[in-house]
Amino acid sequence: MRRVVVTGLGVISSIGNNLNDFWNALERGSSGIDWIKAFNTEKFRAKVAGEVKNFDPTQYMDRKEARRMSRFVQLAIASATEAVSDSEIEFDKEDPWKIGVIYGVGMGGMEMLEKQNQVLLERGPDRVSPFLIPMTIANMAAGTLSIRFGLKGSCITVVSACASSTNAIGEAFRAIKYGKLDIALTGGSEATITPLSIAGFDSMNALSRQSPDVASRPFDKNRDGFVMAEGSATLVLEEYEHAKKRGAKIYAEIIGYGATDDASHITAPDSEGTGAMMAMKFALDEAEISPDLVDYINAHGTSTPMNDIMETRAIKALFGERRDLNISSTKSMHGHALGAAGAIEGVATILAIQKGIVPPTINLEEPDPECNLNYTPKTAVKKEIKYALSNSFGFGGHNASIVFSKC
Repeated sequence: MRRVVVTGLGVISSIGNNLNDFWNALERGSSGIDWIKAFNTEKFRAKVAGEVKNFDPTQYMDRKEARRMSRFVQLAIASATEAVSDSEIEFDKEDPWKIGVIYGVGMGGMEMLEKQNQVLLERGPDRVSPFLIPMTIANMAAGTLSIRFGLKGSCITVVSACASSTNAIGEAFRAIKYGKLDIALTGGSEATITPLSIAGFDSMNALSRQSPDVASRPFDKNRDGFVMAEGSATLVLEEYEHAKKRGAKIYAEIIGYGATDDASHITAPDSEGTGAMMAMKFALDEAEISPDLVDYINAHGTSTPMNDIMETRAIKALFGERRDLNISSTKSMHGHALGAAGAIEGVATILAIQKGIVPPTINLEEPDPECNLNYTPKTAVKKEIKYALSNSFGFGGHNASIVFSKC
């Protein structure tokens, strides 16, 4: 059983297009949520999102390549480029068959699908782009990263809705732990701020219809839905001795992973949070630590009425009502990036450990009476963090939790 450490991080999100900007925004409690700019929302009830700002894909690839690549793949390349650079790893000196890509994506190239469907309806099937399929399918982020960096080990895409990238990180952790890989690029990417995506989620009454400054308010009494976001985060995972031998900096260690399913409903979570609680328990069991040792939980905390109550119940069932346990939802700042959410929040959790600072849950003005734990409201808190959990839950009942530790 080998140890697995994090040696590189990269992120692109609504609150920052690099690691430093991302963390600085989290520490300040700055929001990246604004009125949607990607399309005209005049006929939409939900009008806000966490869009990535000032992103230029030609910083990472030539213009021709960018035109043939969906936005979620472009974002994946951006975050992976930063993570690989940050790790200072030289892939040409490594065995490519022992380096893999295990990546999470929820929905894939929705913008291409919508545009080409319009072409089909207006101009006929002969005018549909030959790039439709490779620009739409969810596995193209992982495949493109493997091609770009020459990585020939396992190349797998995990699709488990909003748990996708937490599952991906967990599966990459296991692949290294059990000797299948020595190094893995893992994380997730999503770019679904499109008319059809927003309309689909809003028709379920899942999205907030409030103004940007208060739309994402996890655990608050007046929350009314989540705020869709886009973005990507990539982690370089490495076997500990390998990292130590090459003198790599180590951000944190992954020591446990749990995955379960509610087996109850296609969209609604189990109201008692049993599946979520068991995912956290299994992660702690693998980590061989007791719940009382956990210092911080980066909650899934979507700002939907059902999820926040469910997650609170799940945490209480395992941890009790400890006031010394800090919990926060960074979605309050960067929004909910669906399949990329767990990766973005995993990076936030790792940086919280490294910096000794718990990022806040902003917009938490009037706590829901059923959400009565320590959610670190409004401002960041300095705290020594040795063990932290990052939770993600998704449609279909998917639950995933990862334990990070100081190394």
